[in-house]
Amino acid sequence: MTRAIVDLDAIGHNTRLLHRAAAGARLMAVVKANGFGHGSVEVARAALASGASWLGVTSLPEAMELRAAGIRAPILMWLFAPDDILETALLSDIDLSVSAVRTLESLARAAGRLGRPAAVHLKADTGLSRGGATADDWPHLLTVAAKLRAAGLITVRGVWSHLANAEHPDDPGLHRQLIAFGHARAEAAAAGFPGPLTHLANSAATLHLPQTRFDLVRPGIAVYGVEPVPGRSFGLRPAMTLESTVILTKRVGPGTGVSYGHDHVVTRETTLALVPAGYADGVPRRVAGRAEVAIHGRRVPIVGRIAMDQVVVDVGDLPVRAGDRVVLFGPGDEGEPTVADWARWAETNPHEILTGVGPRVRRCHRGFSAGSTISTRSPSRPDECAAMTPS
Repeated sequence: MTRAIVDLDAIGHNTRLLHRAAAGARLMAVVKANGFGHGSVEVARAALASGASWLGVTSLPEAMELRAAGIRAPILMWLFAPDDILETALLSDIDLSVSAVRTLESLARAAGRLGRPAAVHLKADTGLSRGGATADDWPHLLTVAAKLRAAGLITVRGVWSHLANAEHPDDPGLHRQLIAFGHARAEAAAAGFPGPLTHLANSAATLHLPQTRFDLVRPGIAVYGVEPVPGRSFGLRPAMTLESTVILTKRVGPGTGVSYGHDHVVTRETTLALVPAGYADGVPRRVAGRAEVAIHGRRVPIVGRIAMDQVVVDVGDLPVRAGDRVVLFGPGDEGEPTVADWARWAETNPHEILTGVGPRVRRCHRGFSAGSTISTRSPSRPDECAAMTPS
């Protein structure tokens, strides 16, 4: 009843736009977290056909899902524990990010057991203070990497870092990070690594900070059509429409309390519509009293507390009945709320809204190689996506 319609043509459009913006740098489409909720395999295929040449993930299960689908493009994975068993990653040609000597040595041991080198990207912490080696630790990491390379246990494929605030080009912290990354690159070259892929730019940096593009860019949220720089539009096209169905309507009078706790009480005669989408599906509880949905091309408010499986919408005197389509968010072309609206109502970012769309929500992909709308999960009814998706 609740579906996420994913427009793979929009993914292709956004990837081509980002590829042009990269101005000669290669493009890594970040497809972690199930492709930001859109379906990692389907997004990866569309992005690779539209200008991407790398894929980025955080975990081994994410990487292996892509390999199991037959995707052979280079993949970079960047979150794992130093003592994780990583032979599967090495055997599957997954590149691994390394921020510490202990991790590097663990990978070298795995490579020795397999008799094949581990492909690594050395990460410098230039100011985000998450992953990456600090300026004090970076020289030692490079020294150990050089020894392990000489022993045939690793191949250094990249040197990289992560920006903290690419949305604001005048931020002093951004300039400090660029200087720090320059030092890290110079030290890497002096240690005998002059030619690996250098990469720094995220979505915002890819689009408006040419000094950050280097050899490879790593857009994430922009691939999915969310504009990453506040107040600017680069022509990205939102790829997901989250929609559901009215399953019940009832006419009520003034004084009627709605949902748990009766936080909302109706002040006039109106029609309430029940929609089977709740916080287990990705509708944040904290948007109660602020969020709207679209029915018959009109925005109407969600009223009362949001439950795990359902919300109530006040449709006033609109001629709404069970079976009518409800759009929670979409591209905004027909006046419906966008994921940016939902992020504002929830006081978060669009990333959290998109990745919060729950696993029981059917992903229906259309466009690109699909030819027609298809589901990536086995629906309860084989025609669910095709039957419920507007033409």
